[in-house]
Amino acid sequence: QVQFGESGGGLVQPGGSLKLSCVATGIRFSGWTMGWYRQAPGKQRDFVASIDVNGKTKYDDSVKGRFTISRDNSKWTNGEVTTYLEMNTLEPDDTAVYYCNRPLKQENWGQGTQVTVSS
Repeated sequence: QVQFGESGGGLVQPGGSLKLSCVATGIRFSGWTMGWYRQAPGKQRDFVASIDVNGKTKYDDSVKGRFTISRDNSKWTNGEVTTYLEMNTLEPDDTAVYYCNRPLKQENWGQGTQVTVSS
């Protein structure tokens, strides 16, 4: 069973940076596209960014040029894939709980990691 564990969130001032990490375990196929999502208070969970096995990336328009997604497949033979989200020039509207999952097979959502952008 695939499980996702997110970390790296925190409180940061507007204009600051954070780097999130997601360790997915129980992965049996290294070719899965991995993605980041976020849910702000009172809103639905929205797509942020994704990266396929070849490194091709997609971003929501709201984060283009500010966020960078990357991944590490080096441990996939042990069933583990790590995905990162480097976030720069953070804005108050980026405040949310951030989650990772597979865009094509979303399941077993983790606890997420809280990102708060505030002065």
